[in-house]
Amino acid sequence: MKAIALQQYGSADDLALVDLPDPKVAPSEVLIRVRAAGVNPVDWKLAAGGLDALFETDFPLIPGWDVAGVVEAVGPDAHEYQVGDEVYGYARKDWAKNGTYAELVSASVRMLAPKPRSLSWQESAGVPLAGLTALQSVERAGVGSGDTVLVHAAAGGVGAFGVQIAVARGARVIGTASERNHDFLRSLGAEPVVYGDGLVDRVRALAPDGVDAVLDFVGGGVVQEPVPLTGGPTRIVSIADPSVQELGGHWLWVRPDSEDLAELARLADDGRLTVHVDREFPLSEAAEAWRLSQAGRTRGKIVLTV
Repeated sequence: MKAIALQQYGSADDLALVDLPDPKVAPSEVLIRVRAAGVNPVDWKLAAGGLDALFETDFPLIPGWDVAGVVEAVGPDAHEYQVGDEVYGYARKDWAKNGTYAELVSASVRMLAPKPRSLSWQESAGVPLAGLTALQSVERAGVGSGDTVLVHAAAGGVGAFGVQIAVARGARVIGTASERNHDFLRSLGAEPVVYGDGLVDRVRALAPDGVDAVLDFVGGGVVQEPVPLTGGPTRIVSIADPSVQELGGHWLWVRPDSEDLAELARLADDGRLTVHVDREFPLSEAAEAWRLSQAGRTRGKIVLTV
């Protein structure tokens, strides 16, 4: 199969399109013919060795955890799927080697769900990691009907999902973003504010009684700023700043979950979750996709088509 791989830890410059053996299909796994793969910052961070303390890594390393495609083979005990089923998922294994930047990838059924009917392959591939992160953050914060929620980096890949999921649950959402993204946030149902100095005052002007929960999708110390706006830190969740735990809040590392993926698909098919794909690249141009991701100015998702 064709795949994008690195021979050692490196950068976008070290990515190469190579021929590799097809993946083996273990019990409770299926083999997926990849139609699209999502690009996430964790992909290039892992490739640079940034997660070496967490993951056993074998080379050649195929990056990528987000996938949308068609089941090509079914392993023993993977009775949930049949050949020809359209699926999507967060194919993060317990070690790093055979990722989704490839024509084929194997994945456990616990990492997959049926592909949303209403979304394209590219849109579906943009959902799993970011969508699961957002959904699990919303759940950890206990967001529900009548709540007012502050979302940091609300126009980003995770933030845009977080806004929509919170709105779907009946919450009022205030989202931080640069002014160029304010109309985009309004289209998702959020009330935008500019981040930076004076944020607490700007949020207080919109919500005089403060907010019920805070979702931090950017890091950089922003978890401490909104504490005066809340009744306490217990409903502050960050995916980027572990120091939130010292305040009494929650640091979240997303995990694969087939039921959560099914919930995201239901939201999409009900018209309550849209996916903004900022750019699409062919598999052979994965390096350019990484450079765009590293620039940090993307609205929505970057996707590779296979």
